[in-house]
Amino acid sequence: MFGESLAPSLYRISEKLGFMDMYHSWWFISFLVLFTTNLIICSLDRLPRILKIVRQPVHPLPEEKFSTYTISREIQSSSSAEPLRDSLRTAIKRFGFNATEVSESGTVQFYADKGAWSRLGVYITHLSILLILVGAVIGIFFGFNGFLNLPEGYSSQVAYARNGGTAHELGFTIKLDDFDVEFYEGKDMPKDYKSWLTVLKNGREVKKQAIEVNTPLRFDGYTFYQSSYGAMPNPQGLYIIRATSNTGKSEVLNLSPGESFKIPGTEIVINITDFNPAIAFRQDGSTFTYSDMMNNPGILIDFNIDGEQYSGWILKRYPRTWDIPQGHRVEFIDYWGAQYTGLQVRKDPGVVIVYLACLIMAIGLYSAFFMSHKKLWVMIKGSSIHIAATANKNRQSYERDIDKLVNNIENSI
Repeated sequence: MFGESLAPSLYRISEKLGFMDMYHSWWFISFLVLFTTNLIICSLDRLPRILKIVRQPVHPLPEEKFSTYTISREIQSSSSAEPLRDSLRTAIKRFGFNATEVSESGTVQFYADKGAWSRLGVYITHLSILLILVGAVIGIFFGFNGFLNLPEGYSSQVAYARNGGTAHELGFTIKLDDFDVEFYEGKDMPKDYKSWLTVLKNGREVKKQAIEVNTPLRFDGYTFYQSSYGAMPNPQGLYIIRATSNTGKSEVLNLSPGESFKIPGTEIVINITDFNPAIAFRQDGSTFTYSDMMNNPGILIDFNIDGEQYSGWILKRYPRTWDIPQGHRVEFIDYWGAQYTGLQVRKDPGVVIVYLACLIMAIGLYSAFFMSHKKLWVMIKGSSIHIAATANKNRQSYERDIDKLVNNIENSI
């Protein structure tokens, strides 16, 4: 983009400014500190007033105040005060309020509130954000993010940091037992790739698991993700062959390069003379290698049957190449030891705090959006019932609930 001459200088400038490792850069941490400070100050500025409202108990409402509330209702009844009191007490309890009852100056009043602590939903959400930031900072400074390229059959007690490639002791041994790639039929696009891993600690096997993309292995705080794969240069592995005679007798063989084997129950000796990781054929029948990866692995075999010499390629991905003369079959299962798996290795001690914060955030958001501080006053004066109510949020919904309460009271009286 800027030319080869400027690229090294621009890279060094970007690295010093922290663009190559943003989450550990001074300016990113500074933004986190400023954001956290702002959130704390704003919360502390408003929290005392909200706490005072939450802790303040509801009191009886003066008679002249009933008509001033936005939610205000009046019911006329022919019943006397005592039956009305019993009906109201039952209706208010069914409405979900545990009301206090007081009688004075010829009136009976019920008053109650609920959901006062829902006013703190915003601050619970603020707390969850602060906890997420704390968990993130712990992960940044005390966690580990690295990689490990592990050949088949090999093990390692270390992973390597992405920033600098320094070795990081795991405290246990991770071993790759096997690796395999599944391709879409007729294409070289990987459909799935999978690693079979074993974890050893103090020389003892403690865990075995097959991992693939989105199915990691977790152990001792570390998570191993399937990230990539590749072919080993000049591999010296084992050919895994299944040889089957025309009588159905079968045998799986692990062979080193250059070894020969027999078809079970026969004297047919088969020699493996060549290997190709990605073989392709020209129109004249000659072969060439089109990739360094194990995209289309094949082995070249030659053998003698009844004095006739045969030679041909057995391809792992194409079963039609497995059949040989007289109904015998040679299946190329794998070339074990020819590939490595690329693992992303992560350890984040702050992730538990982040998960806890997410749970707290869910509680805070539910409280902030779906709950409200509701107050209710019901007064009996003579044969009249006066109702006043208020809510700090979702007032229209609460007003519909009050209308249902009015209908219940009218039905009960």
